[in-house]
Amino acid sequence: MLNIHKIPSPAYVLEMRRLRENLELIQGVQSAAGVSIILALKGFAMWRVFPVVGQYLRGATASSLSEARLIYEEMGVKAHTYSPAYLPDEFANILPYSSHITFNSINQYLRYKNQVAAFPEKVSPGIRVNPEYSEVEVDLYNPAAPGSRLGEVVDNFGGELPEGVEGLHFHTLCESSSYDLEKVLKAFESKFALFFPQLKWVNFGGGHLMTRAGYDTIHLVKLLQSFRKKYPHLEVILEPGSAIAWDTGVLVSTVLDIVENHGVKTAIVDVSFTAHMPDTLEMPYRPRIEGATDPTSGQPTYRIGGVSCLAGDYMSEYSFDHELQIGEKLVFHDMIHYTMVKTTTFNGVKHPAIAIWHEDDTLEMVREFGYEDYKNRLS
Repeated sequence: MLNIHKIPSPAYVLEMRRLRENLELIQGVQSAAGVSIILALKGFAMWRVFPVVGQYLRGATASSLSEARLIYEEMGVKAHTYSPAYLPDEFANILPYSSHITFNSINQYLRYKNQVAAFPEKVSPGIRVNPEYSEVEVDLYNPAAPGSRLGEVVDNFGGELPEGVEGLHFHTLCESSSYDLEKVLKAFESKFALFFPQLKWVNFGGGHLMTRAGYDTIHLVKLLQSFRKKYPHLEVILEPGSAIAWDTGVLVSTVLDIVENHGVKTAIVDVSFTAHMPDTLEMPYRPRIEGATDPTSGQPTYRIGGVSCLAGDYMSEYSFDHELQIGEKLVFHDMIHYTMVKTTTFNGVKHPAIAIWHEDDTLEMVREFGYEDYKNRLS
């Protein structure tokens, strides 16, 4: 069991037992449905555990040259690569690290198709499409919002698939259910099924939160089996981001000060919401804190303030069963996915260490950060 007293602050701590549980569940879906499920680095890129992930999943997906190279070097496989637009001086270097390469537009595909075709090793090209349907309510995370720059709408194809295209890729979900996927699939099929006979693969993107409690994995498997039965020649690929590392670890912090103004108490901790947990402000969502509840009358109640100078770097009130003390540790739950991959060193605040709590209850400090890490990101 995780022992907070053995963990330095601040630190992200991945619990290996929880990661394996997630991977075993996902592998079960993959096997039962006969699909390929791959890791999306945009959600979880802790390459120290890529060898473990590779035991369960069938690869990984990249959104840049750096991600594709990291997959190749640390997982030992070639990436399914997609970018909203490829940099001309990088594209040739992406090809050796990629097994599949998806283009965001027909124009991008036409620009690079000859380079793909001429590459000595086989790279399968595809185009991202927009089914123009999504259940995502936050526009910042909705790839199918009106006028979205992500993917081609069916009208842009003029009824014909560009020569050489082997796959179509859509991504319109975000921490969604299998029933949301079912609705998107109907839209995808109704608009793009005319191209299916010419394809080798389809990629259903990410947002499949199959490791969240209550997710109907049985329905997901049946949905995927049904699609594969209708189109047996197509390889089906899913690339969940959050699901792999969902609820697999914590961010350990320490109360540095308690400030009170006009009756509002703020416990300032040694981490930052804007720098270390940006989705809490962007998405937004309210993180769970060990031992805390929503504001409760009669209970000690505090805002939790980040250590940066951004005025909005805080979460609104939480209640505790005791008065918080300076030096006390606060533990934020579910802080492994979409945290480390999005952190910054804004204000030069101390970046949390990265650690693993192993299944034998030992702590491994994987990486600690200091001044040179801050300095070397700048010029």
